[in-house]
Amino acid sequence: MARVKELCDLFYHVSYLSVLFLFLLRQLIERKKTEINTVMEDQNEDESPKKNTLWQISNGTSSVIVSRKRPSEGNYEKEKDLCIKYFDQWSESDQVEFVEHLISRMCHYQHGHINSYLKPMLQRDFITALPEQGLDHIAENILSYLDARSLCAAELVCKEWQRVISEGMLWKKLIERMVRTDPLWKGLSERRGWDQYLFKNRPTDGPPNSFYRSLYPKIIQDIETIESNWRCGRHNLQRIQCRSENSKGVYCLQYDDEKIISGLRDNSIKIWDKTSLECLKVLTGHTGSVLCLQYDERVIVTGSSDSTVRVWDVNTGEVLNTLIHHNEAVLHLRFSNGLMVTCSKDRSIAVWDMASPTDITLRRVLVGHRAAVNVVDFDDKYIVSASGDRTIKVWSTSTCEFVRTLNGHKRGIACLQYRDRLVVSGSSDNTIRLWDIECGACLRVLEGHEELVRCIRFDNKRIVSGAYDGKIKVWDLQAALDPRAPASTLCLRTLVEHSGRVFRLQFDEFQIISSSHDDTILIWDFLNVPPSAQNETRSPSRTYTYISR
Repeated sequence: MARVKELCDLFYHVSYLSVLFLFLLRQLIERKKTEINTVMEDQNEDESPKKNTLWQISNGTSSVIVSRKRPSEGNYEKEKDLCIKYFDQWSESDQVEFVEHLISRMCHYQHGHINSYLKPMLQRDFITALPEQGLDHIAENILSYLDARSLCAAELVCKEWQRVISEGMLWKKLIERMVRTDPLWKGLSERRGWDQYLFKNRPTDGPPNSFYRSLYPKIIQDIETIESNWRCGRHNLQRIQCRSENSKGVYCLQYDDEKIISGLRDNSIKIWDKTSLECLKVLTGHTGSVLCLQYDERVIVTGSSDSTVRVWDVNTGEVLNTLIHHNEAVLHLRFSNGLMVTCSKDRSIAVWDMASPTDITLRRVLVGHRAAVNVVDFDDKYIVSASGDRTIKVWSTSTCEFVRTLNGHKRGIACLQYRDRLVVSGSSDNTIRLWDIECGACLRVLEGHEELVRCIRFDNKRIVSGAYDGKIKVWDLQAALDPRAPASTLCLRTLVEHSGRVFRLQFDEFQIISSSHDDTILIWDFLNVPPSAQNETRSPSRTYTYISR
């Protein structure tokens, strides 16, 4: 880079100042000659008029045509050569100072002529020039910051630019950058299988640039199809019949790419293979319904109506720990980074330190709600809780001190999610509310469900809610946060398949997985929609896979 800068600086000072000085001298002398010619014309009106000459000054890539009158005497060339001789003998700083003086003595239209003359000279095809200096990698690095539309345009500039893009595998690098930064791209690469062609250290390990050039529009088409399927409600539906022995109902669930773990009303925890939908394992130990759960790569933590919290080994299903603290049913729990928060029908919130699955100690009990605490969520800054007393309370994560109360729901609150500054809550008043946690303001009220809103999740684009009316609704989050958006535009789609109350759901860019009082788990797949359903615009569009275990 230092070498490139040195070359550019040298060329700039020499070519810019020399050509500018030549042009300014020409303009200055021309004015004097014009005055002389005017006098001579007055003295000899019978002489033929002076001829206008077009001078073409070329800079190698473009030219500027300057019209001036040829002087009647030969002194101009001599004077010009003499001035250039002096100019060349001066230092760069003296040359710059002299040219500045010349420019200051000229009028506005002459400044315009100079600008038109210099503008093309200052344009440099650096992408072509850098490889000539052995700096191909710099040219590739510069072009690698372009988006897809700009990269397409760059390919059309010239053959050299196209060569740099092709040999630098810039379409591959663009796709890799999107996969690293966008969960939708990452998930799509894994599901479509083209992730195997990415992040190869050696160019010989993968396809040529043309492969990635043709792959990019296919990815965009896939993404547009997924977005359209979400908006139009087109999906492929898979159904798991849980076949509970006694009490029917699936109260909670969580999933990843390999499995679904569900908590059932019949006191059991069932683990399902996400591909075959077969039941892999049944965990038993709770003496009451499993109301809430969360798992990571090591443990499953469950809360039950038997008032206990149990910790299980996610691989073996062995019970590692049992926490006995709450006096009534444990309604919800969350854990992350060595901290766990549980809440209960006994109106309290317990904050736990998790040193290990077997070393979990109670840090603090938060008291303030006047009814059952139905749900909690937290991050490094706040713990947020919602209760049947119609309020949402905010607590400091570090100190466990009370911060503020969010008031607005007309009846008890059954669910919420908290992320960044946004809290989204659902209530038995049949509404969903969006809150700014920092100021406590209610940003929007979403209406549409006919009964209690039991579960809710949101990401950067959507809110998905499930209610006791058996319906799942998909809402436009960005529109909901815009106060100018009409209420009629907020609900994108209503999905109706459950025959009972919807208890829990989770979703990502490609699917919703929901559970219900009807003893089923439904997988709503918006990626792998059959071609026959793609032409339909009504909701729901679906195919069925029934699995009973």
